[in-house]
Amino acid sequence: MRALIAVSLVMSLQQVSFKESQLKHSRVNSAYQEKERLVKEYFTNKQLDYGGFHLFIRAFKQEKLLEIWIKEKGDETHHLLTTYPICTTSGVLGPKRKEGDLQIPEGVYRINHFNPVSTFHLSLGVSYPNASDRILSDPKHPGGAIYIHGNCVTLGCLPITDDRIKELYVLAVEANNNGQTDIPLHIFPAKFDQHVVADLKEKFEKSPATIRFWENLKIVYDDFEKLKTLKRIRVNNKGEYYF
Repeated sequence: MRALIAVSLVMSLQQVSFKESQLKHSRVNSAYQEKERLVKEYFTNKQLDYGGFHLFIRAFKQEKLLEIWIKEKGDETHHLLTTYPICTTSGVLGPKRKEGDLQIPEGVYRINHFNPVSTFHLSLGVSYPNASDRILSDPKHPGGAIYIHGNCVTLGCLPITDDRIKELYVLAVEANNNGQTDIPLHIFPAKFDQHVVADLKEKFEKSPATIRFWENLKIVYDDFEKLKTLKRIRVNNKGEYYF
């Protein structure tokens, strides 16, 4: 029992130290002063608990939309907290496959970096290339340095303006501080509704590899749409996602 208490205490101190270290940066401190009250109001309005939540992010390129989902402490179901417009995009629909193609990635990722001194105000790193990308993308030059960030310019990232990145950054810091060191991020070409899928297949009929990729990615989309829970997602030796 004492050992468990000691471990819990160490973990708690580590979590607090992360938030404290972030708050030492002026932009993060300002983001909390400007936005934490508003962020808490989102929770109140949706009747969600601000204490101990975990975060899940979904991005849709065609709709230019970022969805923010919350899982309350002790629950497995996710609830939509708010949405942010993606203010501009680059490239076309379809996954990122090489450095310099200007493509925004598509697939199953996680937030792997907090940058409180970003060139684009604040930014959250995307774990591109992931295991699937390393199989399907250019083996030597797949590209990288993909972020959700402020401002409204992009060469393959997801910009949501300085104002909105402040809110999302606060949410991400709080989630990390609650023990969620792995914040999932799913990026889709579009919302895979039936008519959208048919339209995509028609527009990209000359790109069968892209269609196959989307058909595989749709499995991930459909599962969350149905259950509003997240399962562990794996990648096989063909670069395909599976549960």
